Amino acid sequence: MAVANTNTAMPIVGSWITFVLSLSILTILLGLFVKRAKFLYPLRNVPSPMAIPIIGNAYQLNCSLEEFFKRLIIWGKQFGDIYILWLGFRPLVFVYRVEGIQPLLSSSIHIDKSLEYQYLKPWLGNGLVLSTGDNWHFQRKLLTPTFHGGLQQTYLKSVIREASTMVTCLQAEIGKIFDIVPYAKRAAVDMICESSMGYHINAQTNFLNDYVVAVEKMTSIIQTRFTNIWISLEPIFQRTALGKEHEVALKTIHGFVDNVIAERKAEWKVNHDGNFNESTSQKKTLLDLLLDYSQNENAGLSDKDIRDQVNTFMFAGHDTVATSITWILYTLGQNREYQDKILEEYEAIVGNDELTLEKLTKLTWLEACVKETWRLYPVVPLIARQIYQPLKLMNYDIPVGSTVLVNTFMLHRDPRHFPQPENFIPERFLPNAPKPPAFAYIPFSAGSRNCIGWKFATMVVKVSIISLLRAYEIQSIDSTNDLRLISSIVLINADGVRLKILPRHHHDSITQSNDNFNSTASQSDKTKND
Repeated sequence: MAVANTNTAMPIVGSWITFVLSLSILTILLGLFVKRAKFLYPLRNVPSPMAIPIIGNAYQLNCSLEEFFKRLIIWGKQFGDIYILWLGFRPLVFVYRVEGIQPLLSSSIHIDKSLEYQYLKPWLGNGLVLSTGDNWHFQRKLLTPTFHGGLQQTYLKSVIREASTMVTCLQAEIGKIFDIVPYAKRAAVDMICESSMGYHINAQTNFLNDYVVAVEKMTSIIQTRFTNIWISLEPIFQRTALGKEHEVALKTIHGFVDNVIAERKAEWKVNHDGNFNESTSQKKTLLDLLLDYSQNENAGLSDKDIRDQVNTFMFAGHDTVATSITWILYTLGQNREYQDKILEEYEAIVGNDELTLEKLTKLTWLEACVKETWRLYPVVPLIARQIYQPLKLMNYDIPVGSTVLVNTFMLHRDPRHFPQPENFIPERFLPNAPKPPAFAYIPFSAGSRNCIGWKFATMVVKVSIISLLRAYEIQSIDSTNDLRLISSIVLINADGVRLKILPRHHHDSITQSNDNFNSTASQSDKTKND
């Protein structure tokens, strides 16, 4: 009887297995290649700096933040209206013309922040900045009443008080050359903390407060992560010194806000006998509004949800307000004739009367100077969107998986809409001046995802500037050629913003007409300050 040759059969079976596995791997690789080719094909004609396979332009981005911003501007001028940077396999599509920006920002579909915003997740959770889809629409509707006119007037009083404190703090710098940025940041922290939590933290005179230090540290770390791709991966970042500092700051911030929420809940229960269902029109802060909604079973707001929104307002508000104040003082310090125009108009409209929102809106020279500064130095120089649905920009089909970045710094310097774009010309924004096209000027972004608190921020900035101008003559030390601009979360100068101030002999602080309010507020806040 014949016996099968097993030695011959085994190699045959092994060969078939090897063949099938090899074919499967080749099929998978071919599928990935075809998928990648389809992804790249629409972008084939979009200009780009020289990129290296696999790492893309990462080697060119391994530079200082100042150099990075310079390169963005150079590439924009070199490659035209649209260009790509490759972050590994990921395309970053840059646009800065209104023709490319309007389709993106006017869309109700492309509202997702870029992937880099994940760095904010531990701090902001699922707050308004990071939410999307139906959840974002719900939050936007929920938070809108916080910024209506009646509450703006309430916020105005606390902002006037904090602006007056900033004036007092700056007395130590009279006649000296100093950096205004730390003063503006501490004032903004006080203003935003008061309006978001109803808590007077007194950062301007107690700037070693743990919460104030933690917020500053957290913001600085996130700014670094936004532009440093080498610590973008969470496992790597957590093992760095910055990662450990991040955890300490995060614990401090969450602990502080949690305690404030607990205190306010306890106060409400005492003052309202446990009834949280009174009219929200009487509330004075974001936290009050959220606590009220938390008692509605259908709202589903937990303490963490409330904390996320308060942290979001704090993050989005204080750095942008501080940056605005800083750059406006810089431009007015360079163009001092406009300081006189602002003050003359103030005396004619407000004089020694109480400053109200209505009178504030009539200060046209102040508004024009604020807007022109936002044009030259937009607070948020880059707006980034992650693309999850097909998008057509500048006759290019932008594939899903791309990130589109709007360069507002270059957008606002488009000579077609702003002649002499490098010059400070506030007359562009006087009431009778021609308006730029829609989406050509977007200091608070635009479209459905514009800044919900833009009216509040404008009020804070205007009050701060007029208070400081009435107290001091402002002189800028550095010329525009000396600036070392950095595009981080906000637009900053690497060396800070140096000013010199002198007292105005005719100064009569706008807070004098609000003395009764300030005296009462100071007494009520004394225990919290202690």
